[in-house]
Amino acid sequence: MAKSGLASRLYRGEAGLDIIGRRKLWFGVALALILLSLLSFGLRGFSLGIEFAGGNSFQIPASVGTLEQTEVKVQEALDTAGDEDAKVVTAQKVGGTGGDFYEVRTTQLDTEQANAVKDEIAEEFGIDAATISGNQVSEAWGSQVTSRAVLGLIIFILVVTIYLVLRFEWRMAVAAVSSLIMNLILTAGIYSLVGFEVTPSTVIGFLTILGFALYDVVVVFDKVQENTRGITANNNQTYGEAANLAINQSLMRSLNTSVVALLPVGGLLFIGAGLLGAGTLKDLGLVLFVGMAVAFLTSILLATPLLVVLKNYDPRIQAHNKRVMARRGAIARGEVTPKGAVRSDESDDEQVDPESAALAGAAPKVGARPAGKRPTGARGGRPAGGGGNRPGGGKRR
Repeated sequence: MAKSGLASRLYRGEAGLDIIGRRKLWFGVALALILLSLLSFGLRGFSLGIEFAGGNSFQIPASVGTLEQTEVKVQEALDTAGDEDAKVVTAQKVGGTGGDFYEVRTTQLDTEQANAVKDEIAEEFGIDAATISGNQVSEAWGSQVTSRAVLGLIIFILVVTIYLVLRFEWRMAVAAVSSLIMNLILTAGIYSLVGFEVTPSTVIGFLTILGFALYDVVVVFDKVQENTRGITANNNQTYGEAANLAINQSLMRSLNTSVVALLPVGGLLFIGAGLLGAGTLKDLGLVLFVGMAVAFLTSILLATPLLVVLKNYDPRIQAHNKRVMARRGAIARGEVTPKGAVRSDESDDEQVDPESAALAGAAPKVGARPAGKRPTGARGGRPAGGGGNRPGGGKRR
């Protein structure tokens, strides 16, 4: 006997989750999250790294003490030798060929202030100033990286749109690109709300998750296209029902793909950056983990429901959906006897069993086609009862 648990039904594509039927709920949640993200962009902004905001960085040997102690003493050095607005922005432990060291990033300092802070840090820790290295980064470099990333994003979206139009159709292209943009907005919103630092690695991660999000959408749309091919030739199911079935059939595949992709990224983030202290991996791992998780949700809950909304504006699909609903209404009223319905032909009251009629009029599985009616009489072109004799009993000579 086949197992009927949720996991088993998910693997068989028979979970029966009504994703399309609840599309207003998903759209409402997505709209609320987008508004929250945009509000966070305006009020909180982003926590920009030194490459984008500009500033100075100091590399201090890790042998001086703990990271927290180092951060406190660098701030004391800034208060002594820097200006009143100087402060520590971030501090992390970084491994190198010469051993581990702490990289402490501060706000923008001029050359004289940077040298004075360096000497003050050396005095605070009681080490030689030559063992401390410092760098100054201008915000112009971050602006250049941002402009190149935006240009790359625009080119990517244009190329993807052309591909999807050629591979599927323009409605699927619009739904996929809209889901892609929502994915970027929601991921950026999480960064803004939580206060994650935006670095060049974050920008690289954003561009990386574009391909993953697109792949997940294409997998679902390919199944939707398979289920809806020639759908107007029968009156068994609406376009939304066929698309919902496609989501259920491809849900486990999308889930497996996402889990397999998130496991190494999670290891990179939680083990590499968290346990081992490889701070340079945190920025890349964080945006990949958040972006891939959001991409899975948007591909299932937003892309296909949006496609159904767009397709329902197509006159052909509108007419088809009306025929399906009219047929089901007629079956429920007993005006039509679908194949498989129970009719008590031998009784005086010849009525269609409403329960059997409703079951017979339910949407069939993928690939099912309504059975065509056979013409009355014998098969072939000869009339019924016809033989080789001529009318009147005359035989062929």
